[in-house]
Amino acid sequence: MPDLTAPIRVLMISKACLVGTYQRKLEEIAAFPDIALTVIVPTEWREPGGATIRLERAHVTGYEFMAEPIGFNGNFHLHFYPRLGQHFDHVRPHVVHVDEEPYNLATFQAMRQAHRRKARALFFTWQNLHRPYPFPFNWIEHYNLRHADFGIAGNHEAMDVWRAKGYAGPMRVIPQFGVDPDVFKPQYEWGAGGGFAIGCVARLIEDKGVDVLLRAAAGLPGVWRVYVLGVGPLRQSLESLARELGLADRVVFDRPIPSMQMPAYLTGLDTLVLPSRTRPNWKEQFGRVLVEAMACGVPVIGSTCGEIPLVIGDAGLIFPEDDVEALRAALLRLQRDDSLRRDLGQRGRARVLANYTQKQVARATVEVYRQMMREA
Repeated sequence: MPDLTAPIRVLMISKACLVGTYQRKLEEIAAFPDIALTVIVPTEWREPGGATIRLERAHVTGYEFMAEPIGFNGNFHLHFYPRLGQHFDHVRPHVVHVDEEPYNLATFQAMRQAHRRKARALFFTWQNLHRPYPFPFNWIEHYNLRHADFGIAGNHEAMDVWRAKGYAGPMRVIPQFGVDPDVFKPQYEWGAGGGFAIGCVARLIEDKGVDVLLRAAAGLPGVWRVYVLGVGPLRQSLESLARELGLADRVVFDRPIPSMQMPAYLTGLDTLVLPSRTRPNWKEQFGRVLVEAMACGVPVIGSTCGEIPLVIGDAGLIFPEDDVEALRAALLRLQRDDSLRRDLGQRGRARVLANYTQKQVARATVEVYRQMMREA
C-alpha cells in the first residue's frame, strides 16, 4: 500500500511543455508540498511544414526539468523517447502523467513502463471527433484505454468521444494549460494604436479559416489593418488572396514569435479573431489564443467551430463558421463601438480569472493525482 504521507512522485511526459509560457503550470503544480514533479520534454519539436518549435526555459523552478532527443521527431503519432525507461528508474514515479493522446506511440511507451512498475498512469486528450484508427494505432489505443487509471480531457466533447470508445475509468475536463494573468494582462490605453488592429494567430492551413477573415475585412470602412501571425502551407495563397482583394498594404503576415513575447503582441490589437472551420477530420479543440487575448483585455471574435463558443461564453462575439458577412458585421460592431470593445475586454479578463489561470489548472490537476493515489 502506498505511503500517503510521503510526497507523490509525478513523472510527466509532454512535448507541449517545451513552450516557455506553458511551463508556468508546472511551477504551480510543483508548489504543492505533497508533489515531487519531474517533467520530460523534447529538445525541439518539428511541426509539419518545416517549422521547428525550440525549447524555451522560462519557468523551470521548483521541479526537475529534463530535455531529451526523441525518435521520429515531428510525427505526432509515432514519436517516442529512447531513454524513457532510464528516467522511470531514476524517478520511480507513483503517478505518470502522459500529456499525449491515447492512440500515440509515446502514450503506449509510457503507459507500458508505468504498468511494469505498478505506477498509476493517466492520459490527456483533445480529440473531439469519434474516429477509427488503423493498425497499429487502434491496438495502441485499446491497450492505453485498458491500462489507464485516469483520463483528462481538454474539452467536453473529448470526454464523450472516449466514453463512446469504451473507456470506463475516471475522467475530468481540465484545460491542458491556463494563462498567467500577471504576464497576460492589459497594457495599453484604448484607441492608442491610431486605427483598428485586427489580429489572427493560427497555423496557415484551411482548418483555421484565415481566408474568411481576409474576405470579411475587405468590406470594412475606415483605417484598419489585419495582422496574421503564423506559418503553414497556405502562406502564399493567402498572400495572393490579399492582393486579389486589394488588401496587400493592409494585411501583415508575421512569423511565429517566442511565447514570452505574445502578451505584448496581443495587447497591440483591438480584436483577436479565430475563424476556424470544421473539417471531416478536425474541429477546434479549445483555441488557446482566445484565453491569452481575453486575459490581455482584448475583445475576441470566434466562429461556432468546436469548443470556441464554450471558451468565449458571453465574453466575446460568435459568428457561424465560414460566414463572411456575419464576421464582417461583428468586426464592424467592434470597430464602431469603443464601449463594446471595453466591455468585452473586461468580461474576457474576468472570465479568464474565473476559469482559465495556470493556478486553477494546476490545482485541478494535482487533485487528480491525489485521487489516483487514494484509489491505488
